[in-house]
Amino acid sequence: MTTNGRQRIFTAIEPPEEILKKIQHIQLRLRKIIHGPVNWVRPEGIHLTLKFFGEVAGDVLATISERLEGFARQAKPLKLEVRKIGAFPNLNNPRVVWIGIEGDIAPLSRLQQTIDEGFGDLGYPGEERPFRPHLTLGRIKEPKVLLGLAGIVDAKEVYDAGGFEAGGLDVIKSDLTPQGARYTRLGHFAFTRE
Repeated sequence: MTTNGRQRIFTAIEPPEEILKKIQHIQLRLRKIIHGPVNWVRPEGIHLTLKFFGEVAGDVLATISERLEGFARQAKPLKLEVRKIGAFPNLNNPRVVWIGIEGDIAPLSRLQQTIDEGFGDLGYPGEERPFRPHLTLGRIKEPKVLLGLAGIVDAKEVYDAGGFEAGGLDVIKSDLTPQGARYTRLGHFAFTRE
């Protein structure tokens, strides 16, 4: 859905389909253990978000895309691993269930910081919260009635969706519908290979 010609835009790294299939199996395992009101994210809606822009006009989107392409050309492919369950902000008041990202975290964090700080002049300031690379698995509606999550995190049980090479940045449009968000990739900018 667009508002006055504006679109909800973010940039992210999209995991490949084989990783998303493994994540779906992990979600099925978690559903059997975690009891309570959790809105589980559909696998096709799972992204490693690097910056959320919000409502963006078409002319500004062109500028955002140009800059993201430049940032992508300065980055190299990243080897990332998808594993370990956690919650935001914490286990005492969980609002988000996530699976963590490991691997080339230092270059990933540098890229995210460059992107996060690269659009202040367009009215998109940097995040105040520190970057914690993760993929959102579910959103918790009522943390007080949730059971089972703390046991999963405390047990340090293995939830491993495997590894992949991140080869670029995607520009994604998010349309909010009664059935949930729908995502459309508007552009892909490859990292530089040497």
